[in-house]
Amino acid sequence: MNYSHFILAIALCKSCTLSALEEVTLQLKWTHQFQFAGYYMAQHKGFFRQQGLDVKIVPADQDNPDEQFKVLSGQAQFGVTHSGILQQRLQGKPLVALAAIFQSSPYCWMVRADSDIYVPKDFVDKKISHLGRVEGAELVVMLERAGIDVSRLPLYAGLEPIKDFVAGRFDALQVYISNEPFKLAQQGVATRQICPKHFGLNVYADILFTSEDVLNYRPETVARFRRASLQGWRYAMSNPDEALAVTQAEYATSKSIAALANEADKLMPFIKAPGIALGAMSQARWLWIAQLYRLDLANFHEQKHKFIYTEPDNEETSWSWMLTLAVIVAVICVPMYIHLIFFRRRRFTLK
Repeated sequence: MNYSHFILAIALCKSCTLSALEEVTLQLKWTHQFQFAGYYMAQHKGFFRQQGLDVKIVPADQDNPDEQFKVLSGQAQFGVTHSGILQQRLQGKPLVALAAIFQSSPYCWMVRADSDIYVPKDFVDKKISHLGRVEGAELVVMLERAGIDVSRLPLYAGLEPIKDFVAGRFDALQVYISNEPFKLAQQGVATRQICPKHFGLNVYADILFTSEDVLNYRPETVARFRRASLQGWRYAMSNPDEALAVTQAEYATSKSIAALANEADKLMPFIKAPGIALGAMSQARWLWIAQLYRLDLANFHEQKHKFIYTEPDNEETSWSWMLTLAVIVAVICVPMYIHLIFFRRRRFTLK
């Protein structure tokens, strides 16, 4: 066998290895932005591929961002969601929380700078935007803990909330701290935010999750995806300028670097909590969230071991994956290599 055939054989085996990558889909909870930079970096730096995964990252449909349904229906194997996932789990949906990327929720109430609202107790008789009891439920809880009867608050019901907020047609708008305040600042409208984090309500947010079916039938896939995702997040946090550039160039192409840099600046404190490992979750914190949301605690204790993911031994999973890949490559590539040599010798015999 000459050198050219050796190179061809190597190329064939490389092709086999690439084809052995397992295809999975990650469903985001919103459109592309720095909020998901860790996953972008896991893709860009090859961390997913190193774990044997070919990952498709899908942005949400702004008109119907139902990431939990997408995962439960099998349209995606993984998703990013809010702390309301716990309520959904206790209501019977087989969802599994893998990692809490945000240790605190970035949802806030936004008020105009000239407003007389400074703390939650100032919301008495104020007109607010819609009340979310699942996503952004911590905003309601924050008001209730301050003694506000939210059922008595007038609700805004218009179709242009940003425009009407600026015009003063209602007092407080539910926002994501990295988005709407920056947009209004660009328009010269000064605002301030009243956030659960500032009043001790540190509920998890942007939770990486999967379904029980995926975990039961593909446990190694789940472990590898989680590992690569957290590696991507650690890289993004350590290299924010590169993460910004990749996010803008390959994903959030319609957003300016200034807008993305603002997102990074606002969101990093929610991701990097002192003394807490990136993505970490605890049963104690989830129990506290269940109490905060007034959920059935007996049901929580029944469900918690299936709901809160525990990663298996890293070394065992890594070697198992490497062995599986080696077997796949051998089964596919060796016959192709033998066929190549046989064909070569047969051709010389015929000559």
